[in-house]
Parts: sequence; C-alpha cells; structure tokens
Amino acid sequence: NVKDQNGKSIFLGRKATSFSNEEEEQIKLTDAIPFLVETRLKELGANYEKNDKPWGAYVTVDGQLILGANPASAHDFGLAILNALNKK
Repeated sequence: NVKDQNGKSIFLGRKATSFSNEEEEQIKLTDAIPFLVETRLKELGANYEKNDKPWGAYVTVDGQLILGANPASAHDFGLAILNALNKK
C-alpha cells in the first residue's frame, strides 16, 4: 500500500502485473496469503495486465515501475531492467 507524496497509491493509473489470481489458485495459495495480488492491484487503481495463458511470461514497464508476473518472466524482466539502466 505504498503511497506517493499526495497520499495516492503508486499503482493508480499505472501498468502493473503479478501472479494472476488463476496462478495463485493453481498452486493452492489463495487461503495461505492475506490477499490476491492481482485483485489488490486492481483495487489500488492499477491497469492490470497479464499473459493470456497462466504461467506465461509477462512484464510491464511504466516509467521506473518494472514488474514481472511470475518465474517465467525472469528473463524478460532482466532485459527490461537493463534497458531502463541503459537509458540513463
């Protein structure tokens, strides 16, 4: 629930990804965690995006906010970080 200097969610209106609710259900974590990240991001006003297929790689880049959906996203996430660093 990180907020910016105006008290608004840092995810408000920004692209974001994470484990999907479907992925959480498949690994039976829905009862073990306090909230589903996909649901929470949407509640915080994020423009949630994901791969059409569970466990498929997916990365979002919105300014300095770079997120990977799941372990399959690690390679693309690393490339997105390198790309962002090379722009500086």
